[in-house]
Amino acid sequence: MAKIKTKHLLRIGFEQGEALKLALAAMAHDKMAHKGREVKLGLLQDLLREPEKYRRHQILGPVVEALHPAEPDPDGPVYPELRPEPLPYRVFGAKGIEAGARQQMEVAARLPVARGAALMPDGHQGYGLPIGGVLATEGAIIPYAVGVDIGCRMCMTVYDLPETHLKRYHTQLKQDLLTHTTFGAGNGPENPMDDPVLDRPEFREDALLRGLKDKAWRQIGSSGSGNHFVEYGVVEILSVNNEWGVAPGRYLAILSHSGSRGLGAQIAGHYTKVAMDKTRLPKEARHLAWLELDSEAGAAYWQAMNLAGAYASACHHHIHHRLGKALGEKPLFMVENHHNFAWKEQLPDGSGVIVHRKGATPAGPGVLGIIPGSMTAPGFIVRGKGENSALQSASHGAGRQMSRSKARSSYTRSAMRKYLSEQGVTLLGGGLDEAPMAYKDIHAVMAAQTELVEVLGQFWPRIVRMADE
Repeated sequence: MAKIKTKHLLRIGFEQGEALKLALAAMAHDKMAHKGREVKLGLLQDLLREPEKYRRHQILGPVVEALHPAEPDPDGPVYPELRPEPLPYRVFGAKGIEAGARQQMEVAARLPVARGAALMPDGHQGYGLPIGGVLATEGAIIPYAVGVDIGCRMCMTVYDLPETHLKRYHTQLKQDLLTHTTFGAGNGPENPMDDPVLDRPEFREDALLRGLKDKAWRQIGSSGSGNHFVEYGVVEILSVNNEWGVAPGRYLAILSHSGSRGLGAQIAGHYTKVAMDKTRLPKEARHLAWLELDSEAGAAYWQAMNLAGAYASACHHHIHHRLGKALGEKPLFMVENHHNFAWKEQLPDGSGVIVHRKGATPAGPGVLGIIPGSMTAPGFIVRGKGENSALQSASHGAGRQMSRSKARSSYTRSAMRKYLSEQGVTLLGGGLDEAPMAYKDIHAVMAAQTELVEVLGQFWPRIVRMADE
């Protein structure tokens, strides 16, 4: 099967963003599998020329909507207007957050279903809710406030091996990453491992999920493109009072970042379209269309979202199992956490809400998480403090300070290789859009959220595997 990759879509006129992600997912759909690459690209070129032809298309409709949001039907249902002013909300690390992200957050905080909001210090502009945005709603779930990569998560496994293991077995560890990880849209391992998540009843009872089960099986244990990675590195446990009973010191660790693959993207595309059909909002808020949680569609999305989250976790566990088996070691402990997800929680007054964390880490009291930096900057193992003004959340990383297109035009391959070499980092795959210089200073981000998390350890990447450019 001729796979469509990011580079193919960039060549025909797509730009990095939600539309490109949805187009990749559409071209990997089972109903498109029999078409050749040139046919698929021709179809997408026609979509770019005449998008209205495809607006109601079952598979391509979400791509059109991301590129050209439909104007509300003047004769369609009218929903409550946005609040004239946003709910009060806190911004952490405000100096490092672009105006576009602030504007998106203010629109979200004006939704009539909004009950609380916060913006994390890694915040930057996205679609609908900004990356780093946290939004609490009453009785409503917003697919685009969760995001396309549902349940994207961090996962770290720590081993009782010294830092010197990385240098001594550098060549072997590189080969293990190449052998035991798979990256890129539509791709999956040669021999997928079975998993109980694939036996969940949702895959039998829901028509949409039933049609996605084969894709989920083919891609389980793999990673996407963009900023997804699997890497070996050194973790330093700083706290004596840690949850694992591990002595402070430096250990070898594996860290991965990826989500629910084509399964999550198809769920997101389908229910975003359903939400936008059902909830017609002003142009600036269109991508924040919601589904009532007690409606048939809302309940179905909630079920599908949670399945995608469990699937994303299983993908990480498969990756870590393969690499751990290659190491021949049993782990000391594992830490993992979601972002791009929604949770049923309570506000301080006891009212029940749905908390959407799009690119934000749960940080309730005692909740463990991982906040990565970049491929040359440290990440952090953290324990949440449960700060209510942040809706018990923290950043999900350093956050971008430069768009992907700007990064590609600002740096050269040779300059990036030189910088990585100076930092002692080996990169397998990866593109200029993920240049570490395109990210914010993780130390400034962490300094802006001392109210939110306590640092238990730090992690430094050493051998990094990402999708080919």
